Amino acid sequence: MLKKVHLNYDWKYRSDFKEEYISSAYQDDSFELVNLPHTNKVLPYNNFDEKLYQFESCYRKEIWIDEIAEDERVYIKFEGVMTFAKVYLNGKYVGEHKGGYTPFRIDLTDELVPNRGNVLVVYVDSHERKDIPPFGFLIDYLTYGGIYREVSLLYCNDIHIKNLGIRTKDVLTDRPKINIDLYMHNQYKKKKQVTCRFEILEKDGHSIHQFEQQLNLGEAINEKITIEETLKAIKLWDLDQPNLYYLKVHIIQEEKIIDKHRATFGFREVEFTNKGFYLNGKKVKIRGLNRHQSFPYVGYAMPKSAQYKDAEILKYDLGVNAVRLSHYPQSNHFMDRCDEIGLLVFDEIPGWQHVGDKQWQDIALENVREMILKDMNHPSVFIWGVRINESQDYDDFYKRTNALARELDDSRPTGGVRCIANSNVFEDVYTYNDFSHTGNNNGLENKKAITKTDKPYLVTEYNGHMFPTKKFDNESRRIEHALRHLNVLEAMEKDDEISGAFGWCMFDYNTHKDFGSGDKVCYH
Repeated sequence: MLKKVHLNYDWKYRSDFKEEYISSAYQDDSFELVNLPHTNKVLPYNNFDEKLYQFESCYRKEIWIDEIAEDERVYIKFEGVMTFAKVYLNGKYVGEHKGGYTPFRIDLTDELVPNRGNVLVVYVDSHERKDIPPFGFLIDYLTYGGIYREVSLLYCNDIHIKNLGIRTKDVLTDRPKINIDLYMHNQYKKKKQVTCRFEILEKDGHSIHQFEQQLNLGEAINEKITIEETLKAIKLWDLDQPNLYYLKVHIIQEEKIIDKHRATFGFREVEFTNKGFYLNGKKVKIRGLNRHQSFPYVGYAMPKSAQYKDAEILKYDLGVNAVRLSHYPQSNHFMDRCDEIGLLVFDEIPGWQHVGDKQWQDIALENVREMILKDMNHPSVFIWGVRINESQDYDDFYKRTNALARELDDSRPTGGVRCIANSNVFEDVYTYNDFSHTGNNNGLENKKAITKTDKPYLVTEYNGHMFPTKKFDNESRRIEHALRHLNVLEAMEKDDEISGAFGWCMFDYNTHKDFGSGDKVCYH
């Protein structure tokens, strides 16, 4: 993009919605002044009705838009709105998005007026809508409403990079490669030739490699172009030394920079085998916990500092080397911190047990695309979760999710979290929730008891609801809770066929009445 403007302050908000709110002439004096991230309802700690945050609401903001050239466009990007958003500019509808966990952008150009304030209105429906994953049946977590992640304004040329994907290969050789996927947007579908200039820098800003490539754009609005470059010596990203690099990209036309991007990435190799998981050729036992992105009172609406702190708690206080994002993609800030401190991430599409109709599945497929394009440059991500958590076998659907994931990113394996033994498997890794431990038996089932496939095996949940424990329970129960985790970890360590295990869960969380204790909290 040519310029990015953050739009996180001084929004006006109402916890209802009327059509008259859309008009740019509407007097919004009755609206509350709020900043983003924002929760549509501040909630009690426990014992609250989940319907409290399930309503329609309205966000309004006057945004200044600078003068733009004839060959420029302006987009608004939302990092996360729960659950359904419709966007209006100066009283005109400009776009919408279904799904609360992935980013989306909308073109404002045709309705904006430059060099003045423009009235932006966002209708937000935070109900559990049956047409949108993860909804359609009961789910064991809450999906708090609002514009709960950041928003920005993007100034772009008609020709620009919509998404930038980085894949590294052959990193253990003396000729490591970088594959750069440019998802080019060519607004008017005219054949164009542009120059793409690349620079790779170390984290301290030291440039290690520069090159350029001529791009011949075709007659498509969106076109994927992949460029491969061979490098010399690089530093690997791993758990103890998470070395990061920057990729700078400039698109040049007639000696003028018309687009520029900067992305953070790392060089590393991940591999699952029947004898475990390997990071950069070294065997690593995955020892992780699951994480919900929710917080007391404010639900999902927590800023960068809190997202960073959660990653640090996992790595430094709880001593794990991996986290599973249950059960949806999470904050960019959390992902960034995992990259920085060396914490592996299992990234997963939204869902919990239920798979809906074709329209629902199409949105889930779009979630696969949005998740991968959002997170693929994070070296911490070592596997894509492309199956709805604990769902039954839907072979046609899961063939499609796996095929799409591999098309977008062939550098990482796919997994699909299941709770049924001998399930049909189209993923690269058989990922399974093992709740077999009762305190007086082996910590985990043997792989052969769960699947006859020869694919690698990873336990994605254990314990949790099997022995719910509160921080104020008596000492003997808390010790028993800790020992059960220890028993599972010991069983994992002794079994070469088990790549690792994720405990349930990082912290207690609010849930629906069907799953929590009497106060609607899962003490897991």
